[in-house]
Amino acid sequence: MALHHLVRPAAAAALLLLGATAQAHTQSWFGLLGPEATGATGSGSVFIEYDEDGNTLLIQTSFAGLSGNVTVAHIHCCTAVPGTGTAGVAIQPPSLIDFPVGGTSGSYSKVFDLSASATWSATFVTASGGTTAAATARLVNAFNTGNAYLNIHSTTFGSGEIRSFVVSTVPEPSTYALMALGLGAVGAAAARRRRG
Repeated sequence: MALHHLVRPAAAAALLLLGATAQAHTQSWFGLLGPEATGATGSGSVFIEYDEDGNTLLIQTSFAGLSGNVTVAHIHCCTAVPGTGTAGVAIQPPSLIDFPVGGTSGSYSKVFDLSASATWSATFVTASGGTTAAATARLVNAFNTGNAYLNIHSTTFGSGEIRSFVVSTVPEPSTYALMALGLGAVGAAAARRRRG
């Protein structure tokens, strides 16, 4: 096998690695929204992404079939036991800005500046050490451990109709780059064996 057949995969893997390191450092979580209260009928999904470099939080959700009209939505933190319980509002009281209220279905996508005090519940910031940086660290840790959730409230269920504890499911770009380098090394070794 010609040398140029081995160089191309290695060069592609190197470019992928360089591109991945130039991207933002992010953490992502996903969850399915389901009934929080007996008799609730809504469902949906939520995707949350924390950009460490920009200190921002992207919240995306879509939902349908609520038994009442949406009144408010928030990120709550931090429950005592992962995946269960209730907690106070962490992000955006009285409700996530521009969240679609008044209907039984909708979608939402918004980026929040985590350094801005208006993004946070003052109670959550105080309980987290008094700074937005400390609140950010606490919330990210709670997402990683399953102790924070998105909650949508409705006219039928004022305390919350549907919610989702989110889980980390999306690998960082650097993970893909390392996988590509590993595949390139395996390919090179296989080519050497065929020649030998």
